[in-house]
Amino acid sequence: MSSPVRIAPSILSADFARLGEEVRAIEAAGADWVHFDVMDNHYVPNLTIGPGVCEAIRPHVQIPIDVHLMVEPVDALVPLFAKAGANIITFHPEASRHVDRSLALIRDHGCQAGLVFNPATPLAWLDHVMDKVDVVLLMSVNPGFGGQAFIPATLAKLRLARARIDAHVRAGGAPIALEVDGGVKTDNIRHIVAAGADMCVAGSAVFGAPDADGGYRQVMQALKTAAAQALTS
Repeated sequence: MSSPVRIAPSILSADFARLGEEVRAIEAAGADWVHFDVMDNHYVPNLTIGPGVCEAIRPHVQIPIDVHLMVEPVDALVPLFAKAGANIITFHPEASRHVDRSLALIRDHGCQAGLVFNPATPLAWLDHVMDKVDVVLLMSVNPGFGGQAFIPATLAKLRLARARIDAHVRAGGAPIALEVDGGVKTDNIRHIVAAGADMCVAGSAVFGAPDADGGYRQVMQALKTAAAQALTS
């Protein structure tokens, strides 16, 4: 893990009345990706945003848009989000009837593909598809709502996921980003990165800071500084 840890603010916690302004602000503050939470009130008990919103914010930022599909079924939305400007599309394996096919579909549409693991979802879903995975996203909360507390058991799962990815790379496989989403704060990101994460989603931690006085930039810098300490200690 020689590269710096990247931060992807989740717009689930943004002010939706001024979303273009919000995503421009997080990019200016140093965000590496925009995390875009899609919930369908079926796979998860909440309803959020779709491809139209992704298309609307695409012109406002240069950084990648990381679309996290909390939907069932998966495949019908992939081409819509790819066309809307998504760069990365991740989904929950238990929400797809054919995980290998869904991963291939995402790549066929020019996006990076990833699998998302809920706290109780086993990593065994990765066993036969590592060659089609660009991102592994571990949920450190149960998906559906922002502002939840980090589940400590995620740290052990992170170490297991990191070991799998490192073994894959040693065997000649392409690098895979290891992303964590849920309850990431300045006071726990060091432990999360030490366990193996190289990409952290932060929602309320970033958007909870008032940006009028440079709050977004201050939080982003604090997160990255704390993360860097884990890499150098």
